[in-house]
Amino acid sequence: MLARELISEAIPPLTPSDSIQKVLDRMAEFRVNHLPVVEEMQFLGTLSDEDLFEAPDYTAGIADAPVYSALNKTFIDHEQHIYEVIRLFNESRLSVIPVLDQDKYYLGVISINTMMEHFASITAMKEPGSIIVLEMSSSNNSLSHIAQIVESNNARILSSYITSFVDSTRTEITLKLNRSDISDIIASFHRYNYTVIATFNDIKADTGASDRYEQLMNYLSF
Repeated sequence: MLARELISEAIPPLTPSDSIQKVLDRMAEFRVNHLPVVEEMQFLGTLSDEDLFEAPDYTAGIADAPVYSALNKTFIDHEQHIYEVIRLFNESRLSVIPVLDQDKYYLGVISINTMMEHFASITAMKEPGSIIVLEMSSSNNSLSHIAQIVESNNARILSSYITSFVDSTRTEITLKLNRSDISDIIASFHRYNYTVIATFNDIKADTGASDRYEQLMNYLSF
């Protein structure tokens, strides 16, 4: 999935002549903290609500606001992959990411809310089943062997991702499976000396599952 496929059509850009009050109202309407400023398809930068709260006159145009000269210039190319979009959201801490074409013309924005919906889709979060988090060393993270263990127990991996840690050889592999009852799969992982550090499923066998799930969702939404 590419950036251009994630554009939120409902969110219009700002223009330099828009009043500060209009900007804040529009941010509240779309539940975002940032909006791009565009003039004749040229992306000028992104405004933050924090930049405007202290403005002395909310009827003034944003072009007259002191922060207008220091707009955030972050954007993403329309052909970038969704993983790059996720990385940019994490690095920029913006609630919307402007999307530009190859000629640097403005195409639209990707909102964090839309991003979360698509992330839930590509990671099969909406699908029924279970989540298993394994811990292992970086040199021993054979996905093929892990998949073999899961499939030998008549289950299927719907999605997976690897989390690495700075200055450590430890990695975590998170698996989304298509089954709720995973007791036999857990037993198989233990038999092959894999460390299962968390599980999330409908059976609630792991008393810490709810807390870990909340931590995951909080991380994904900053």
